[in-house]
Amino acid sequence: MNTIRYYSKFGHTKSMVEAVKDLMDSEPRTVDVPLEGKVDLLYIGAGVMMGKVDKQVMDFIGSLRPEMVGRVVCFGSCAIIKSPVPQMRKALEARGITVDEREFTCPGAMGPVKAGHPDANDIKNFRVFVSQTLKQ
Repeated sequence: MNTIRYYSKFGHTKSMVEAVKDLMDSEPRTVDVPLEGKVDLLYIGAGVMMGKVDKQVMDFIGSLRPEMVGRVVCFGSCAIIKSPVPQMRKALEARGITVDEREFTCPGAMGPVKAGHPDANDIKNFRVFVSQTLKQ
């Protein structure tokens, strides 16, 4: 089984998730919804605010155990820093959870910075990325 957990303060990550939810085995949920049973492939998505991935995402990662998750694919959006993925990867690996080497980050608007992102091309690229990672 594969699924998505995400946090979307400004709607960027949610728009990404909406574009791929038909590819998932279960309905994507926000990180405040715990996993129900073992998941073979878990996508975790987040943005960055003030240089950090939101505490809710980090708390969700902190609730995971290696026996709950086969592997994790991280994704997100951001305007200033390069990617939210390294912060998530570090926390997941510290818990002994396997993190796929593949990751996806696209721009996310913050006022005039990266305005209009994620755009249709970002969303299309994310959908291709998810399709590829589902195939392993």
